[in-house]
Amino acid sequence: MSGEAGNSALKREVGLVQLTFYGTGTILGAGIFVVIGEVLGEAGGLAPLAYLLAAVVALTTALSYSEMAARVPTAGGPVDYVERAFGLRWLGSLAGWALIVANVVSAATIITGFVAYLSSFIAVSDWLATILVALAVVGVAAAGMKESAWLMTATTLIGIGTLLVVLWALRDGFVVAPQAIAAAPARIDGSAGAALLGGAFLAIYSFIGFGDMAQAAEEVRDVKRVLPRAMLLSLAVVVLFYLSVSAALVGVGELEELAAAQAPLVLAAEREGWPALPIALASLAVIVNGALTQVIASSRLLFDAGRDGRGAPATLGRLSATTGTPLAATLTVGGIVLGLALLVPLKQLATATGFAILVVFIGVNASLIVFKRREQPDDVPDVPILVPWIGAFVCSGALIGQLALYLA
Repeated sequence: MSGEAGNSALKREVGLVQLTFYGTGTILGAGIFVVIGEVLGEAGGLAPLAYLLAAVVALTTALSYSEMAARVPTAGGPVDYVERAFGLRWLGSLAGWALIVANVVSAATIITGFVAYLSSFIAVSDWLATILVALAVVGVAAAGMKESAWLMTATTLIGIGTLLVVLWALRDGFVVAPQAIAAAPARIDGSAGAALLGGAFLAIYSFIGFGDMAQAAEEVRDVKRVLPRAMLLSLAVVVLFYLSVSAALVGVGELEELAAAQAPLVLAAEREGWPALPIALASLAVIVNGALTQVIASSRLLFDAGRDGRGAPATLGRLSATTGTPLAATLTVGGIVLGLALLVPLKQLATATGFAILVVFIGVNASLIVFKRREQPDDVPDVPILVPWIGAFVCSGALIGQLALYLA
């Protein structure tokens, strides 16, 4: 077909530093600048514990991902993990489509949060801003993985610097946070346990970016060594920031106001006498990272589905001769993301993402259990088999609990 590359091999151009910033940027972006308000609204003063609980769920699965990504370094990620583990093509396809849904919905969530931030300090049409942001994200994703990774390295550095400024502004709250967290259960109406679990389910969304790194496997140099290390480095950085920032917010108090704010970190810093505009602008730079990686990840999955005949048209499984990227898949994903961002509220988007991603996490952990029982290659990380068992158990529990709360 004219304009399409004659093969389907992606270029290996990304190293450890770029991939670590790529993962850190996408995990931090929406989770700490957007969804943290929703977590505060659900868990109140227990928000840091909600993030800690979500981190436990994420860590076990991240370790499983780190070994599976080295064993099966493909753009399909969990699609190929599940199929090769259980020998069932339909099961791999189910995991793939679940992950495509999760990533597409997540991208829409982040764009919605970006526009909410923007609207908090600039009078702009939400529809116009959503369309422009979506077009910009899709344009960068179409340009190439190397270009996207370099852009995200720069914006992630800006985001980390911004979070350090916010933590300094909220340092008094951070000091008194332990007492505020200890007193929180008595201040929450109804069951503190339900509030904690509800917050944790929302917070799970904040950690899904490490899975997106697996979809970059075919574009990473020395993938068996680099990808596992980058995943764990990214997760360590973001857990530290989630716990620190959420604790500082609980310490400064007035959580109802922060939970209702479109830009909770900007508001918290402004209340401490810091200028809002520079923090808001810097926040926007890192928030958009998440949307970019979600579009890249879902387009790679859709590309893999088209390439392997998993229910997607073959044209989606071809690379553009001009960009060397899955252009048709990227544009398709971009159109769906734009529609969701324009029409669906933020909290519903985050909840839907949580459901889909937990199903995929269970599949990844189960796949590693099967692989480890077969053999343990010397050239991949050797995660103790107890880890995927714990991961499968906690993800199943989280999924059941989330369904129970949703249906209650």
